[in-house]
Amino acid sequence: MSKVFIAGHRGMVGSAILRHLKNSGDELITASRDELDLTNQVKVEAFFEYHKFDQVYLAAAKVGGIFANNTYPAEFIYQNLMIQNNIIHSAFKSGVLKLLFLGSSCIYPKHAKQPILESELLSGYLEPTNEPYAIAKIAGLKMCESYNRQHGVDYRSVMPTNLYGPGDNYHPQNSHVIPALIRRFHDAKTNKHKEVVVWGAGKVLREFLHVDDMAKASIYVMNLANETYQTHTKPMLSHLNVGTGVDCSIKELATSIATVVDFNGAIKWDVDKPEGAPRKLMDSSLLLSLGWRPKYDLMEGLVDTYEHFKVTLMKKL
Repeated sequence: MSKVFIAGHRGMVGSAILRHLKNSGDELITASRDELDLTNQVKVEAFFEYHKFDQVYLAAAKVGGIFANNTYPAEFIYQNLMIQNNIIHSAFKSGVLKLLFLGSSCIYPKHAKQPILESELLSGYLEPTNEPYAIAKIAGLKMCESYNRQHGVDYRSVMPTNLYGPGDNYHPQNSHVIPALIRRFHDAKTNKHKEVVVWGAGKVLREFLHVDDMAKASIYVMNLANETYQTHTKPMLSHLNVGTGVDCSIKELATSIATVVDFNGAIKWDVDKPEGAPRKLMDSSLLLSLGWRPKYDLMEGLVDTYEHFKVTLMKKL
């Protein structure tokens, strides 16, 4: 039995990892924000020294969509750097040998070659709307690599494509595109509005991964034999992409969500609003070659997500 810390267990990814580890037989440790401030170095070090974990899933992060990243860039870079620096360094100091860092596809350049291979990292300029968050995530994966190289630990990094699913944030302004649109279309249907406004022209292409698939991928990568992981990665290019290999336009996505929600009104496009990089499709062939496969296609995932959204909404009423 291993002693496992899941940092960020109340977030979408962390809660999914927690769900999928519950029957593992491991001792699972969590800490809410009230119990442990992950930006506080002294408290994090004391927490790790006390528990002496065997494994750590670093899923804690400040996340948000284009609006949130544009509005709070200082918070995004500061909080994410502090959280990951404290956890990774405290893990090393307390003797943790295995750690999994969860990054983001935004680490890649705005005009990266498509589909995006792991080797595209640091090959060009980042997308300006989320550059501070991306730089923090790049620092996190490079920190893992640096501790591996200098100290011989086994700290791995996975870079998921755009995630969605149970436990997501449905704030009308600060959420990612799928939860934002689900909330918008649901509210429009409930209030009998005739149209829903969506940012951009709908032409940009995005890939989406259900959070349960991400949780299973995280556990799969964590438990790969060290020899296997090292054979398929390099000391300074050690992260793995996690995605479905399929993308769609935001226009197609909006139409699909309208269908799932059963909204029959019009979709209006606000072309004056930013919409990010033109395309972000991950090449996940490396992870696929190691035996992992996603379960959900997008439509199945959207139906599942909307059902969870309605349950969550009812609990708040």
